Amino acid sequence: MLARLLFNLINNHRIVEKLAESRPIRRAAQITAYAITKAQIAGRDASERVMRSETLRQVRAEADRVPGDLGEMGSRLKKVKETFVNEVKEGWKDGSRQIKK
Repeated sequence: MLARLLFNLINNHRIVEKLAESRPIRRAAQITAYAITKAQIAGRDASERVMRSETLRQVRAEADRVPGDLGEMGSRLKKVKETFVNEVKEGWKDGSRQIKK
């Protein structure tokens, strides 16, 4: 019953307009927009630092030099490359989660 009442209130155009004009709702929207923008900037800066890092370039260069027919050694190096890339991606996700908090 409560869900139905809330649904009807949210879909009422006049009520939504009144709420949107209220100071607390406007302030909440401003704070939300600020937090999202700040997180995007921080994430972009972190990803640029990682992409500029010499270590990442070296690992990519070594992994790209490995021909596919080297057998076991080539597959190990490719696995190292995949693991490293996955760890970097996880680090980005963790960083963005921390920024959201």
